[in-house]
Amino acid sequence: MTQTITIDPVTRLEGHGKISIYLGDNGQVEDAHFHVTQVRGFEKFSEGRPFYEMPSLMARICGICPVSHLIASAKACEAIMSVRIPHTAAQLRRMLNLAQMVQSHALSFFYLASPDLLLGMESDPAARHIFGVVAARPELGRAGVGLRRFGQNIIELLGKKRIHPGWVVPGGVTEPLEAFKRDEILASIPEAYKNVTLALNAYKKIADSFRAEIEVFANFPSNYLSLVNEDDSIEFTDGTLRLIGSQGGVIEDGITAARFTEVIGEAVEPYSYTKFAYYKPLGYPDGSYRVGPLARLNIVDSMGTPRADKELAEFKQLEKGPVQSSFHYHHARLIEMLYGIEKIEQILSDPAILSTHVRATAGVNRNEGAGQAEAPRGTLVHQYKVDDNGLITWANLVIATGQNNNAMNKGILQAAREYVDDGKFTPGALNRIEAVIRTFDPCLSCSTHAFGQMPLALTLLNADGETIDQVIRS
Repeated sequence: MTQTITIDPVTRLEGHGKISIYLGDNGQVEDAHFHVTQVRGFEKFSEGRPFYEMPSLMARICGICPVSHLIASAKACEAIMSVRIPHTAAQLRRMLNLAQMVQSHALSFFYLASPDLLLGMESDPAARHIFGVVAARPELGRAGVGLRRFGQNIIELLGKKRIHPGWVVPGGVTEPLEAFKRDEILASIPEAYKNVTLALNAYKKIADSFRAEIEVFANFPSNYLSLVNEDDSIEFTDGTLRLIGSQGGVIEDGITAARFTEVIGEAVEPYSYTKFAYYKPLGYPDGSYRVGPLARLNIVDSMGTPRADKELAEFKQLEKGPVQSSFHYHHARLIEMLYGIEKIEQILSDPAILSTHVRATAGVNRNEGAGQAEAPRGTLVHQYKVDDNGLITWANLVIATGQNNNAMNKGILQAAREYVDDGKFTPGALNRIEAVIRTFDPCLSCSTHAFGQMPLALTLLNADGETIDQVIRS
């Protein structure tokens, strides 16, 4: 290969990554890689900690989706305790997780993706950001800010902190919901409906103008994985996992957290610190799959709320069978935001929602446990082993971004072959290749908690940037 085109850093996403596009002697794209260039060690430094500390520790993994880590971690701890949490605690957790989903999807759609969608892929990079969106479409800018505020306010009302709340604990939650907080949330729901409806209508009006991008933004057959309820409706906090194939048929159903690593493996590649998840019976890479909003809407038959069900029916008309292009992640996020608002309203009408029975207690009854939940970006699994004193001896986290990793790499290769020709490209072309990654909304800090013998390079630099020492593990 004679030339490498590097996009470093990839902008408007969480964490640090770059894209390398490799050209052959003829100037055509031969390969492309998405590199996650950061590495963190949450699994390793969890060892030796009491298991009941894990939810509050795991919430520190991410400032965008701490609630999902809280919930998956707490569920793993509850498997160790062998307890079932009270009904009200389960409902409050569900509301907290949905509030996080709404605010995170608002961040992804309005702050990170909408500059491309509303201002154009070829627009001036100096204005291609949320402030540019506010200047060009102030009503949509306000809607995005409002939806983030809606979700964050609920998290703060329940957990007392907008970021890294410690309210979710093994056995339930620390405090019940008070009536005045319920009423405050209910009062904010009409504005939230107005904002998400505005966004959905705006997106539908512009979607047709991106037909060219839809064709090449990770648009290929794949498998999909997500939680689902027994009635085939969408689920974020409970339920079991379902894996479907590219034609929509069920490959495996009823996958519990305890069985997750029996059926899902993780491969490593030398160019990234994020692993590549795959379904073991199909092997790697054939068993790769996608998770997140697109996967969830492809798998479920209903949302379980009237407004979102109407939108889901329209979404499923985009294609016969599963919707394949990852460009449609944007549309799916908006539908999920609508669902989240509706479901929160339903939860608050539960007669038991103000019950003070919100926590079960127990000690170590098993030496291992696993928990799973749907994070905004997709399926999240925590697995722990403890000694008889309840101290963590081993931990493993399987993050949504790692499960989307193969699709992201295939997606940028597909887009690069479309937008780079004879070694020539424009800034707008490179922005489109970056935008493929933004459709997945990856959380790179979340996804780099690798353990074991992954390739690793550590470089020590002095104040002048000169290399003093380097250690490489292949």
